[in-house]
Amino acid sequence: DPARYGMAAVAADVWSLLDAVCPGRVHLLGYSMGGRLALYLAVRQPARLRRLILESASPGLATAAERGARRAQDERLAARIEQVGMTAFVDEWERLPLWASQAGLSPAGRARLREQRLGNDPAGLANSLRGMGTGAQPSLWEALPALRRPVRLLAGALDSKFVAINRQMAALLPQADLRIIPGAGHTIHLEKPALFLQAVREGWPRENGGADDADLAD
Repeated sequence: DPARYGMAAVAADVWSLLDAVCPGRVHLLGYSMGGRLALYLAVRQPARLRRLILESASPGLATAAERGARRAQDERLAARIEQVGMTAFVDEWERLPLWASQAGLSPAGRARLREQRLGNDPAGLANSLRGMGTGAQPSLWEALPALRRPVRLLAGALDSKFVAINRQMAALLPQADLRIIPGAGHTIHLEKPALFLQAVREGWPRENGGADDADLAD
């Protein structure tokens, strides 16, 4: 059902799952599209949130004109996936400049990543672009100043677009902690896994003051 791929529907599914397995306040971590979803969840139910970690994510596009142009672009890409299938699409996708820093991955790492990409269902991937692409997502920029929860923003130093976006986000979020990860591009968790884990786990303030480095290490 294509309607099930919309941001609101997916967010409702996530909350239903969390209600079942973790009914209290939660730590949320999201990467890229998953980061946009995590932020969407956080701004709509901040009382459920303990901490938010966003890797290479954004609050969406600020203007209706930008969102309209991006929706058209995402629709063309979705149609392309349906037309050519996963192998041809992944061949094209992997040539995008966004992924250039992944050249530093080991051959085995690149092979695993390609296998994961090829494992996507074409219809599901196309519908995710239509329903949860950046053009389809409502802008969350105006909601950032009201999100009074600890938010850690992670951006790879080689990913200049998202470094700039995350600097803007950090200026608006009351409890933002921006970490620029050296030597990493968009996929920090793959390109610099040790630095990624360090950034995720360490340096969190306790809710009653002080440092709480070990809280996310369990």
